[in-house]
Amino acid sequence: MKDGAMKDTGMSSDALTRIAEALERLAPAPQPAPSFTEATAYVWRADPDMLVPVDTVSRVDLVQLVGIERAKETLLANTLQFARGFGANNALLWGARGMGKSSLVKAVHAEAVSQGLPLVLVEIAREDLGSVGRLLAILGRATDKRFLLFSDDLSFSHDDTQYKSLKAVLDGGISGRPSNVILYATSNRRHLMPRDMIDNERASAIHPGEAVEEKVSLSDRFGLWLGFHPCSQDEYLAMVRGYCDAYDLKIDDETLRAEAIEWQATRGGRSGRVAWQLFTDLAGRHGIVL
Repeated sequence: MKDGAMKDTGMSSDALTRIAEALERLAPAPQPAPSFTEATAYVWRADPDMLVPVDTVSRVDLVQLVGIERAKETLLANTLQFARGFGANNALLWGARGMGKSSLVKAVHAEAVSQGLPLVLVEIAREDLGSVGRLLAILGRATDKRFLLFSDDLSFSHDDTQYKSLKAVLDGGISGRPSNVILYATSNRRHLMPRDMIDNERASAIHPGEAVEEKVSLSDRFGLWLGFHPCSQDEYLAMVRGYCDAYDLKIDDETLRAEAIEWQATRGGRSGRVAWQLFTDLAGRHGIVL
């Protein structure tokens, strides 16, 4: 700005500098895209846009996921196909809480990496879905990598418009999804929307079918649906025993069964998560470091 102009506004160059710095803090510039050599997993953060490398992913081994054999085989095959550059489907893992949906996604990613495949896990939170277009632009430029975009515990309320951004990721929009990106999402809901919300729209809409279709079509865009259901007692006991064997925790079957049944009674149910929580307690009592 010329000196005469600064005099007209009554502002000094120092004042303008401070204003520019304040604006920079309010809307910081996006961080440069990583080389994707620092890690095999990243977390996407918006405002400012950045991909944060994750040095150690919290996960369990694929062989320790018991009671979900069909889902495990199907998702692993789909993941390896994609990581090798072949056709594969976006996947929705839905169903009972604590049955290993997110654990399975992280486990199949680890298996692909262990086979030397160039698969990078990128987690995006539901509240950041509005920025997913910018994320896809970054990932699409890294043509030497394959990206597994992961959204955990995904669901939408009646006034939530974030699902429209997700539609574009799946197969909508002019540019479409980059060929080196696939999406895996987990949810407790098969259609990602509350059942009462879908029923209310069907009852009150002038054209009920059209009102519901806008919401339900979101889950239909996933080519692969994998359902997770509450486990049986035998499966629950097998999960606990599997963890004990994996960490070399010595305990006889009768004692372990009594411990497991008592633990599930205090939790009011059985699941893979409950099995791991019991094992964590047992490991602490037996002096085993996890």
